[in-house]
Amino acid sequence: MDITIHQTFLPHRDPDESLAFYRDVLGFEVRNDVGYGGMRWITVGPPAQPDVSIVLYPPGADPGITEDERRTITEMMAKGTYGHIILSTKDLNATFDQIQAHGAEVVQEPTEQPYGVRDCAFRDPAGNLIRINERH
Repeated sequence: MDITIHQTFLPHRDPDESLAFYRDVLGFEVRNDVGYGGMRWITVGPPAQPDVSIVLYPPGADPGITEDERRTITEMMAKGTYGHIILSTKDLNATFDQIQAHGAEVVQEPTEQPYGVRDCAFRDPAGNLIRINERH
């Protein structure tokens, strides 16, 4: 089998805030921005990985989700426990400093983890946890 990662989805509360974070803070390029029914799906990705994308989506858009489920999703997003992604960089300290300088919510400063990686963590405007590992 030849399986690769093409897209992953992260929820957004405010498409413009999320777009600004992923484009202006993380430096991702915008690959698609689609509106439908008063909602927006924005596809972004790192310029060096044109085949890998993150779709920032309105979490309550699925017609199969009940109002109770929408409420639960909103509560989990507010706590930062709904969506997460792990990114990587060659220079963790410089990346951390740059993201922090843009005012992103810091969850964890660069740290050597007992499981063998050095990483840091932020939250995006929707509360999604963004962990960044240092590549060797």
